[in-house]
Formats: sequence, C-alpha cells, structure tokens
Amino acid sequence: MGVNLSPITEAREIELSELRGKTVAVDAYNTIFQFLSIIRQPDGKPLMDQDGNVTSHLSGILYRTSNLIEAGVEPVFVFDGKANEMKAGTIEERIARREKAKEEYEKALEEGDLKKAFSKAQQTSRMTPEILESSKRLLDLLGIPVVQAPSDGEAQAAYMCSKGSVYAAASQDFDSILFGAPLLVRNLTISGRRKIPGKNAYKDVKTEIIDTKSMLDGLGITREQLVDVCIMIGTDFNHGIDGIGPKKGLKLIQKHRRLEDALAAIGQEIPEYQDVRDIFLNGPRSDDYDVKPGAASMDETVEMMTSYGFSEDRVRAVVNKIDASRKAESSRRKQRSLDSWFRGPYEDVSACRTH
Repeated sequence: MGVNLSPITEAREIELSELRGKTVAVDAYNTIFQFLSIIRQPDGKPLMDQDGNVTSHLSGILYRTSNLIEAGVEPVFVFDGKANEMKAGTIEERIARREKAKEEYEKALEEGDLKKAFSKAQQTSRMTPEILESSKRLLDLLGIPVVQAPSDGEAQAAYMCSKGSVYAAASQDFDSILFGAPLLVRNLTISGRRKIPGKNAYKDVKTEIIDTKSMLDGLGITREQLVDVCIMIGTDFNHGIDGIGPKKGLKLIQKHRRLEDALAAIGQEIPEYQDVRDIFLNGPRSDDYDVKPGAASMDETVEMMTSYGFSEDRVRAVVNKIDASRKAESSRRKQRSLDSWFRGPYEDVSACRTH
C-alpha cells in the first residue's frame, strides 16, 4: 500500500514513446496484484481455467508486458524477499481487510448487486504460491528478467535505478522514492480507461513519471527529510501520528528540519522511528541481478499457457510480437549508433568540403 504522497507530489504525464529504448525495474508484487484486481469477470470473479486455477495474472503478464516490449520498453520484474518483521502489523491489517471484503463481496452477489460485487472482489486479491511461481515461470519463458530482492522489491528496484542498471523504477507506490529511486514511473502497466471504485464512472489513467530530485528541490527538503515526513504520516513499518497527513507533516519538517525536533515541538513520540529510517535509507539490497532480456521460448510458452486454457493462436501471436519488437528495437539502436558514428567527425558537411 505504501505512503500516499500525491497531495505534495506533482507527476508528469508521459507517452510510452518517451521510454523507448529504456529498461525499467517493475515492482512485481505491486504489478501482479494490479492484474489480479483489474482483470476480472463482470461479477468480480477472477479469470480462471477449467480446473479453477486463477489466470488473471498470466493474462496481464502475457498481454500487457508484450505491449511494453512492442513500445520498446524492456521490463525487469523485481520480486519481494522476506518481509521485515516491522511490516507484520501492516500484513495483518491487509489480511483483515481482505477477509472483510470477501464477506461483502459474497453478500453483494447474493443480493444481485454486480457493481458492488465487482468493487469488493477487487479488494480480495492475494498472492498464492501457485500465482507467484506461475508468474515467474511465464516471465522467464518470455525472456523477461526476474530479480529476487532480499527484502522489499521496491527497495531493490530503487537500488538498481540509483546504480544506473535501469532507467527507472515502476510501481504504484511512492515508497520507491523513499527507498532512493531517482525516477519513479507510475501506471506503467495499467494505463487506459478504468472504473472509479465505488462509483459508476470512469477515468483515464495515464503513465506518469516523477523525478525525485526535482520533486525534493521543489519541496525544499532532502530524501532523508522526506522519510521523516512519512514516518510522521505512517508507513508500512510504523503507525504515524493521528491528524498528521502529507501537507502537515511536510510543513513540520520544513520548519524544524529534523523528525526529532518536529516531534518535540508537537509533544509526540514515535519510539521506533530510527528503525524505520534505517529500512528506507540502509535496508538490504543485492548486486546479484541481471537486467539483460533473454529470448522468448515459443513452444514452452504455448505449452504452459494452453494448459491454463489460453488460445494457442493468440499465445503464438504474442510471442511472435515480442520477438519482432525486440528485433526491431535492436535494429533501431544499431542504426542510431551507425548514424552517430558517421555524423560525429563530419557534422558540418560544408566545413568538410573545405579540406
């Protein structure tokens, strides 16, 4: 879920073409949950095969990531490792919310309220071992790199971005900024027209990017101070202070500069604040990763996906599209490199003729 920084953050809408030729580290859990939530039948049930296995995530990975590759964007999926023990409370709250939503979903179905049922069903998504393993297998078969984070996937993606291994980190959560991502891309895999939860209305969801340095410069604070703001708001690792949201927290840090001084000024305490700081600023990251895409395996992909009830013809079309897109992008890069090489020494043709 992460911290909601939208009240103090301004993102810039972009077209996918702006990311052409870039590699982006995708928060895998966040993205797969989006697929499980959005890709559903009208009554809220997820897509399933003939044996009752959920396939919404496989549909999302197959079709939506292939669209990225067709646009010249290479995704790298970064999966969470072991959750920090300080996240236990957040995980318990999520389980409780999911169970409540499940009860409300079943009640709405009984009452024949399909709109409410769909809305509640979206809140019941969960990552099962089978969903996790089938996601990794499909990504591997499509030649999409998979990275295993030691802890938070967002932290690992941010680290890879800060090292220049990838262009940006992609997640719906703003926590990527707290973890140190220089660039955050949101709505990468879910752009398009989406229903507003709880309302009979739709909105256009655009891909957007946040430049962390520009954002922090505009707010007049450092990344470390932004972490302090979020500790007061409340994060996945701690409960914040009641009555303090992003704007009020920002004003307190802008005035007092340090969390300790801000807390003293308002007469509040957050006993675990230093531990939370360390998670965001110095948490575990790994250098054991490879972001180079591989070749898509046609036969194995077809075999896997048809076992889940997907059309062989459609699967073959997608894999062919991926291969063709990668070849086209490779040719484009080579041509740009050649053009640059030939232009370099003789940029001014008229000057060249005088020699």
